[in-house]
Amino acid sequence: MSLFRKKSLSLLLTQAADSEKGLKRTLGAGSLIALGIGAIIGAGLFVRTAAAAGGHAGSAVTLSFIVAAIGCAFAGLCYAEFASIIPIAGSAYTYAYATMGELVAWIIGWALILEYALGAATVSIAWSEFLNKLLDGRIPYEWCHSPMEQALDASGVMHSGIVNVPALFILLLLSLLLIKGTQESAIVNAVIVFIKVAIVLVFIAIGWQFIKPENHTPYFIPADAPDALLPDGTYYSYKGFFDHGWGGVLKGAAIVFFAFIGFDAVSTAAQEAKNPKKDMPIGILGSLAICTVLYILFSYVLTGVAPYTDFVKTGR
Repeated sequence: MSLFRKKSLSLLLTQAADSEKGLKRTLGAGSLIALGIGAIIGAGLFVRTAAAAGGHAGSAVTLSFIVAAIGCAFAGLCYAEFASIIPIAGSAYTYAYATMGELVAWIIGWALILEYALGAATVSIAWSEFLNKLLDGRIPYEWCHSPMEQALDASGVMHSGIVNVPALFILLLLSLLLIKGTQESAIVNAVIVFIKVAIVLVFIAIGWQFIKPENHTPYFIPADAPDALLPDGTYYSYKGFFDHGWGGVLKGAAIVFFAFIGFDAVSTAAQEAKNPKKDMPIGILGSLAICTVLYILFSYVLTGVAPYTDFVKTGR
């Protein structure tokens, strides 16, 4: 038995066409675009933009988003091509199985599981923190942190985490939603996407009125930019090649790339698309294009309402 045996495309398509065992094709182009936007836009938009602007790119972080988007577009074209040719659930795992063999597919499959598991864990923990802040810290430290985390309270008492209950709760809730069905998941995702995009648009619309042109001048961080004072009393220098000018834009692109992660998740729904050859490219590239426009406008407003040095504490 060869470790590099491949599964033929005809066999994959036959298995996918099985009406009893196959997945139901219920998603159109609009649902796939919403799925991509929902996977892309998240906490990375706010955190990574500030990190890139404050530490490396300054107002030119808008160009960093363009550079990162170009790189993602090439990857998106590859995913769109594969997803239209091999409209099977499994994303890169299935593509590898059909082209490079079982061993490579097995490695990629586990890499995908780790990627999505880590992503889900990170988002669920962030959700737990936001929930606790919304409740004004009413959730005991022990029940909203992992056993590996410790912290001193105001009275100097050390607390150790036991289990992050809110994070587990949101993971369980979303898992049950996925078990319920793809159509139901798509509806909930569309509602969440509407809320997230509305928040970004409201920020852009309101913030645009408070843009100060002097905050965008100079657009690039100059090589002789004065050191920025950090909250801990130390100084952050912009003299490094990747901390000013075009070097800073490239470093910023590497940082904001994290904000684009997720567009590949659309390819996992290829077997549930009504017309995968047409809808998958639209879903992958459409969601990427919409998010790129929102990111550029968001970063332009963010660096316009406040100087880039205000964000330097998150740019180290």
